Amino acid sequence: MKKILGLDLGTNSIGWALIDQNFAERQGEILGLGSRIIPMDQGTLGEFERGNSVSQTKERTGFRSVRRLRERHLLRRARLHSALNILGFLPEHYARQIDFKIHFGQFINDSEPNLVYKPSLQNGKPEFIFNHSFNEMLTEFKNQYPDLMENNKKVPYDWTIYYLRKKALTQRIEKHELAWLLLNFNQKRGYFQLRGEDEEDTVNKLVEFHALQVVDVKDSGDRKGKEEVWYNVILENGWIYRRTSKVPLDWVGKTKEFVVTTDLNEDGSTKIDREGKEKRSFRAPLPNDWTLVKKKTEFEIDQSKKTVGCYIYDTLLMNPSQKIRGKLVRTIERKFYKTELKLILEKQMEFHPELQDRQIYSQCIQELYKSNESHRNSLEGKNFVHLFMNDIIFFQRPLKSKKSLIADCRYEVRIYKKKDGSIGSEPVKCIAKSHPLYQEFRLWQFLQNLKIYRRNAEVDGKIIPELDVTSGFLKSEDDWVALFDWLNDKKEIKQDTFLKYPPFKLKKDLGNYRWNYVEDKIYPANETRALILSRLNKCNNVSKECFTREVEERLWHILYSVEDAVEIKQALKTFASKNGLGEEFIESFMNFPRLKKDYGAYSAKAIKKLIPLMRRGKYWNEMEVNEGVRKRINDITERLSSIGYDRTRISEITDDDIPKQVLKSFVDCKNPLQALNTYQACYAVYGRHSEEGEIVRWKNPAEVDHYLKTVFRQHSLRNPIVEQVIAETLRVVRDIWSHFGNGRENFFDEIHVELGREMKNPADKRKQMTEQISANENTNLRIKALLSEMSLDPDIENVRPYSPAQQEILKIYEDGVLKSGLELPEDIIKISRNAQPSSSELNRYKLWLEQKYRSPYTGEVIPLGKLFTPAYEIEHIIPQSRYFDDSFNNKVICEAEVNKDKDNATAYEYIKENRGKKIELSGGKFTTLFSVEDYETFVKEQYSKNTGKMKKLLMDDIPEAYIQRQLN
Repeated sequence: MKKILGLDLGTNSIGWALIDQNFAERQGEILGLGSRIIPMDQGTLGEFERGNSVSQTKERTGFRSVRRLRERHLLRRARLHSALNILGFLPEHYARQIDFKIHFGQFINDSEPNLVYKPSLQNGKPEFIFNHSFNEMLTEFKNQYPDLMENNKKVPYDWTIYYLRKKALTQRIEKHELAWLLLNFNQKRGYFQLRGEDEEDTVNKLVEFHALQVVDVKDSGDRKGKEEVWYNVILENGWIYRRTSKVPLDWVGKTKEFVVTTDLNEDGSTKIDREGKEKRSFRAPLPNDWTLVKKKTEFEIDQSKKTVGCYIYDTLLMNPSQKIRGKLVRTIERKFYKTELKLILEKQMEFHPELQDRQIYSQCIQELYKSNESHRNSLEGKNFVHLFMNDIIFFQRPLKSKKSLIADCRYEVRIYKKKDGSIGSEPVKCIAKSHPLYQEFRLWQFLQNLKIYRRNAEVDGKIIPELDVTSGFLKSEDDWVALFDWLNDKKEIKQDTFLKYPPFKLKKDLGNYRWNYVEDKIYPANETRALILSRLNKCNNVSKECFTREVEERLWHILYSVEDAVEIKQALKTFASKNGLGEEFIESFMNFPRLKKDYGAYSAKAIKKLIPLMRRGKYWNEMEVNEGVRKRINDITERLSSIGYDRTRISEITDDDIPKQVLKSFVDCKNPLQALNTYQACYAVYGRHSEEGEIVRWKNPAEVDHYLKTVFRQHSLRNPIVEQVIAETLRVVRDIWSHFGNGRENFFDEIHVELGREMKNPADKRKQMTEQISANENTNLRIKALLSEMSLDPDIENVRPYSPAQQEILKIYEDGVLKSGLELPEDIIKISRNAQPSSSELNRYKLWLEQKYRSPYTGEVIPLGKLFTPAYEIEHIIPQSRYFDDSFNNKVICEAEVNKDKDNATAYEYIKENRGKKIELSGGKFTTLFSVEDYETFVKEQYSKNTGKMKKLLMDDIPEAYIQRQLN
């Protein structure tokens, strides 16, 4: 008797059953069954199913992030207090309330003293300490507006900060005033974005803000639906902005604001469309649009040729009623603030000898870095400008390393010595997908698995649906190497582009060939190299030949690891000087897009051992193949030679160390040391491929508990829901083991696991499924509403609004029309996506559907009025009796007599055997089946947008495998 445990894992419950089964005698019993409910609210589950990775601690994490931002601001302020105190720049009343002995620049007793106001001993009211500067500012305002002080109007003291920011660029300001400026900059630092994440770094796109006057507005004559008109808005610089509107646009003479995106060629020139016009798109968003406000503010500051402080002060001088925060200046790039502060500090160093005193500077860095000698030494050669800007105010904490989340390589480990002298080991982390070595490895893997098929090829008078003709196109090693070189310079590849590879000479015959990969999917080639080459092409006197494998890898390391825009420039400058590259190279690579932090399945160490066996032709070097690997491959070839390389005799080889499938794959290898597939190379190097290296077997329930506490701890996985389900599953197994097996070793003979589809699918797939479910729900509601509307129409026979069978018929009919390749009017598209169209919309939709659906076997129109009568039936393209597929994509509507005549044949079989046959319909009418050629043409035209149905209609053979849904 076998003890078999079955587990059914879902997102909010785990079902289980333990049975005792004797298969030989067909006896068994259920020992126990049940389910464990995982406590989880519906909102969390809903987010998970929509493809959003949900943490139950998300809200708490948000609050913690706010606290951290505040703590970092306070830490910067405390460090700034310490430096300013040593310089003697802090006002006395302010410095007295700061602790410089124990709490390192923090306020005493959590007080919040104001630097610019000190308590007055006379009347107890706070006194503004920068009256001299305030009066200077007031004089400027009076000169500009003589009547400003009339009727008790007052100028705020707070505006003095903007006056000082302007004054400090050219004149001396007091020490206390400079301290106020520095603390102000510490509070308002600007927006900082990691390199490559900003929208400005979009490859081959220029995004700019423009405020342009409208010269003219013209009706283009085009319409969007029945109510909206397309207008050509002609701007002052000659650009034309096209937009729709239900009412005439009275914009002439008005200034409109736009974020303009211009498409650029590789050389930086503007792209031209087919009509000879520049490719440019306009966005006129709402005033509260964050992107518009940011770009508008930056544009206006740039145009003014002033620093931020000068820009604000001069605007106030011209318009005292201007609101500053949230209106005049909102979020702008940090570089604007850094530029201003640098100019201020460099100027004030001329007037304040303390800022040039090396002894005071040494005291400051000693105070700030008491225990960090290496950083103190690195700061010794700097000055106060660097200290205030880069080490205190604009210091950006590097992101924490998330190396622990990178998957472990299944093959390679790192051996190290522990503190106690014992030897330990840990897996090596997997390689980044953007690494040049991985990119080459993936491309060789793609090529080794590549096949080219010819459709309906004739061989010895017989038609073969798909004939492997790879060897006819790629005859020699040189051909394979040439194809590798061609793909190696490309970012991605799809079937159409691949078949247009010049040496294939297939431009006029593409439709008769296909590759063995998914036909409509885009596959990566060498993305990293393609991105590098696209920028190298912009540099004069730099050829790609000088970029060897080693040079490319060094450049990749800079582009991958350096996050800061300033640091990347310095790193590229160093790289360029070492490799004899000019300034043009640095400018070209400054805006290189950030490389994704995705990782492969193998480590760099493993790939370096595998790739010598996968290379071929001029890229292969026998000396790179390890001696132990050669010995293992020799063992394989010796075993194959003992049976004369006869694939049918492989079962005679009794060596269990080498899987029979591996032996079969080596039968046709001319040189078993090169051009190997991944699994062949893995067996040659490591003796295994998909098998686990170390299988851990638990002997009692206590070991499961130990695993949960030590190895599978909280946050071991990135997805909290999957993590919770796995943890609960292990606990269920532990409890069943303890209760039914009393913790006995080897209690379970087998454990069967069934996984819910939500658990198996990645986030993007779950999101896609949710969107499809929503679309299906809308379709079901629309179909019911449409049937109800039809039931009132006397021209449509036999309508039953609540009949599931008629709902399915109408769904197939609607789908056949919408995906027939016809050009759909805007109003029809709108109705077809609406769950509850109005009565007038339903009438219009019904009239449009009429006469659009045609029988796939005869091409005859199926009128909507007769759709629900016995004259027409739902027909399975591949009969259910031969292949159980009752899905929507396996159904069409056709004449009832054609359905009966087709019987148990597939659609394609039926047409090939009965081409041109006349069939009598009810009422004495006759219809004629398509010829094979006409049928193929009709199917390709009518079902071009429904590839699943099209493939079934043109399928010669019934698939042997189960359909995917049944597999799941």
